[in-house]
Amino acid sequence: MSDSHGIMSDMASQRITARVPKNLGVLLRNRARAQGQTPSDLVRVALESFLCRADSPNSAYEEAKAAGLIGCVRRAPKDLSTNRRHFEGFGSK
Repeated sequence: MSDSHGIMSDMASQRITARVPKNLGVLLRNRARAQGQTPSDLVRVALESFLCRADSPNSAYEEAKAAGLIGCVRRAPKDLSTNRRHFEGFGSK
């Protein structure tokens, strides 16, 4: 899948160069070798994963639910987050 093998030449691609610390380069080459891929393949997958995640962040509700915060307060009113009555005086000193 590397550029040198011509597989990427069929698609519109852009070559970039990135400098990484020596230990990260060693880790990258070792992982690529262990998985039978090129370092470029692993970097592409990592970038796609990172950039896709950054483009569609979870909502605050989704993050709170994933963290186990939704419904963690015992004996709270079921409409605690939606009934304006529960917000009276909230944020005042």
